[in-house]
Amino acid sequence: MIFGFILMILIWLALIAFVIISQWRVFAKAGQPGWACLIPIYNFLIILKIANKPWWWIFLMMIPIANIVFMIIILNRISKSFGKSEGFTVGLVLLGIVFWGILAFDSSVYTKIEDAAPAA
Repeated sequence: MIFGFILMILIWLALIAFVIISQWRVFAKAGQPGWACLIPIYNFLIILKIANKPWWWIFLMMIPIANIVFMIIILNRISKSFGKSEGFTVGLVLLGIVFWGILAFDSSVYTKIEDAAPAA
């Protein structure tokens, strides 16, 4: 009984460490400080910077239901910034632990995606 509990805690701590290391490496690949993934609100501001979205999008994340849509847009921008497809975005949304790890440890290179110029 106690062995199973300790094993469960060790597995949980290993998953937490893997997520932290993965996000740290993704932040570093994007030219941002890796330690920023440890600070709760600041890490989202860095994610917005990686996705090349304005800082005030953090307020959009406070709107129920709409926050899901905006988070998918942000994750899509991040996957595009690393040269991945929309399928990778689906992976980030549905199985984030695995796909953040793939993004962290593969050979992809970060390129900042610029927003399209407004039509004149």
